[in-house]
Amino acid sequence: MKIIVLVKQTFDTEARIELSDEGCILEQNIKRIINPYDELAIEEAVKIKETTGADITVISLGPDMAEDALRQALAMGADRAILLNDSPFLVQDGCSRAKVLAETIAQREYDLILAGWVSIDDGSAQTAVRIAEILDIPQVTVVTNLHVAENKALVRRETDDGMEIIEVSLPALITVQKGINEPRYPSFKGIMQAKKKELKKITLAELNTANPKVNSPEAKVSVEKIELPPKRASCKKIKAEPAEACHQLVELLHNEAKVI
Repeated sequence: MKIIVLVKQTFDTEARIELSDEGCILEQNIKRIINPYDELAIEEAVKIKETTGADITVISLGPDMAEDALRQALAMGADRAILLNDSPFLVQDGCSRAKVLAETIAQREYDLILAGWVSIDDGSAQTAVRIAEILDIPQVTVVTNLHVAENKALVRRETDDGMEIIEVSLPALITVQKGINEPRYPSFKGIMQAKKKELKKITLAELNTANPKVNSPEAKVSVEKIELPPKRASCKKIKAEPAEACHQLVELLHNEAKVI
């Protein structure tokens, strides 16, 4: 079995985000990590590998610094990594990214594609499912349990009303949710082995495609400005006896908050 895992490098969830006067994120000195949901996908692929001997390729689209995320995936147990980092690829839009990633995947053998159901930075949850549509393969999202056998995958996924059990034929794309596993920490042996594993950078020329949508990807969405949320207003504390406090609270809700 051949598994492809989609990996995105994101800001650390504890990173302090600062903006320039022009409304751009100041990225210097911000720690970056594997998108936590993608880390779940890597772990699930490694678990399948341990029971079936599957072959794992991790793919990321991003700048050179995304190598760190791919090396971590290799240390966890992936077999090889691909980084798409040519400037035409770095269009910040789920639609354009999906086209480039789908073209890269289509040029390789695969039985299963795994990814996190959403990335913690833009939160669009679009790229993976768009890839499935482009490749014309089944997709199941927000999966919390996965069992693969005999060219089929049996999954449990979350819905607004509870859980669904779905069987899907391979090849298929599956996005995973918290609860599916607990990602391992790379061992020292895994870290040393990762240094010897293949990490290939692919440019547009090396992708060797005549698809105009990939050669000249255009974003459907553009970000004009980023703003921090407004600071919370200070709290107003009422000091009075219960009856008087209740009266003052109603007055404040009516005259200041204007919610009643």
